[in-house]
Amino acid sequence: MSGRPVLDVRRLTKVYGAGEAAVHALRGVSLTVQRGEYVAIMGSSGSGKSTLMNILGCLDVPTGGRYLLDGVDVSRLADRQLALVRNRRIGFVFQSFNLIPRTTALANVELPLAYAGVKAAERRRRAVAALSAVGLEGRARHEPNQLSGGQQQRVALARALVTEPALLLADEPTGNLDSRSTEDVLGVFAELNAAGRTIVMITHEPDVADRAGRLIRLFDGEIAEDSARAGAAA
Repeated sequence: MSGRPVLDVRRLTKVYGAGEAAVHALRGVSLTVQRGEYVAIMGSSGSGKSTLMNILGCLDVPTGGRYLLDGVDVSRLADRQLALVRNRRIGFVFQSFNLIPRTTALANVELPLAYAGVKAAERRRRAVAALSAVGLEGRARHEPNQLSGGQQQRVALARALVTEPALLLADEPTGNLDSRSTEDVLGVFAELNAAGRTIVMITHEPDVADRAGRLIRLFDGEIAEDSARAGAAA
């Protein structure tokens, strides 16, 4: 894990409101995530966990500090530039799978490439490869309502991977899954990390966080714990 970090966060602050009504959601958070790391971020409601995730995902900008994503300082980018960084450097996986209904798994996975203007044949090739990476090559023609919850989340994971992002950012990815599907999806995350993918996962479930190689725990907008996990899957 050499070279520049995928994430380099320096003294990030985020303040909502002003004066006496100001809410300090982040209070000088600093962390780095190296290429190939698998990091879980935990924290109770009000800890700053969601705010940090939105900034890491380029969905929000910090009030102060710097954020470098794969070497690019995104903390001062305009909205249009932020959207480009989001699309090219980050693969999102959400609790709700956000798949388009009545559309095949293959077409769902192709979507980010279509937005990026990739030609049809290349889109198809890369989408098939991404579905294969999550063990769903045999379900390419199935629509979301023909798939289990775990399979739908794996389609969403393939869609996140298809743009070859620097970072896979997962927000409570097992929150809507039963225990068997959770195990299934976490197994895919472990395989992707073993293949070199950089993963940051937001979760409130300790058994899910235990699969990561590193745990960051937030409390009142600050990092309360940053530790390696002995039982990491990878």
